[in-house]
Order: sequence, then C-alpha cells, then structure tokens
Amino acid sequence: MTRDAGEGGDAIRLLLADDHPVVRAGLRAVLDTEPGFRVAGEAATAEEAVALAAAGGFDVVLMDLQFGAGMHGAEATAKITAAPDGPRVLILTTYDSDADILAAVEAGASGYLLKDAPPQELAAAVRTAAAGRSALAPS
Repeated sequence: MTRDAGEGGDAIRLLLADDHPVVRAGLRAVLDTEPGFRVAGEAATAEEAVALAAAGGFDVVLMDLQFGAGMHGAEATAKITAAPDGPRVLILTTYDSDADILAAVEAGASGYLLKDAPPQELAAAVRTAAAGRSALAPS
C-alpha cells in the first residue's frame, strides 16, 4: 500500500488498485504521461484500496475486479462509493461478462473499461469519471 506525497494542484488524483505489480507499473507509466493526472497511490489488495480511499486525497480509483484472495473489486467499490464525498471508481479489468459489469455498476462504479483499451480511451474514461459522469467501454 503506497501513497505518494506532494502537491497535485488541479490534477486528477488517481489510486491504482490491482494485485499485479506489473499492471500497476504499466498504468502508472501510461497515466503519468497524461496532462492533468497524478497517480497518488497504489494498492495491491481491495482492502488496501478501501483503506486508502477512506483516508482521502483521491478523485478516481482504478479498480480491478479480481484480486488473488480476500475482498472482490465490486465489494471494495461498494464500500468506497458508499462514503460521502468518496472518490469515483472506474473498473479496469479483463472480465467483460454481463454479470461482472452489472455487479460493478450496482456497486456504484462510475465506469467499466477493459484492460486492453487504448491509452486515450483510458484517459478519457478517467476524465469522465472524475467529472461525475458514467464511462462505459464501447464494447
């Protein structure tokens, strides 16, 4: 569980929640090149994501659905979005079944995007979620 210190200005502050370190590193590399974004923290478990989100300082959480063990991403999403003034949650996953999408939306996710989405689509979805609108993958 990591949280970056420093000033974000008007940047959209992001929390990356995925159990794969390489995925988090790749997301950070892509998102750090986007103007107006700042990756402000990372979580390797859904439980860590919930704790970091509750501590504040994030605008959007990029949440995987499946973590090795423990809490599921949809459950973590429900906990995060239930908090007053909590961050928006954008699901970023490899799972595209109707049941997964429905569970995420019912949990309060602002959007649902597959990990094979192009970087520009990911950036647009993050901006849409940060603005409080729904961002669902075209597919």
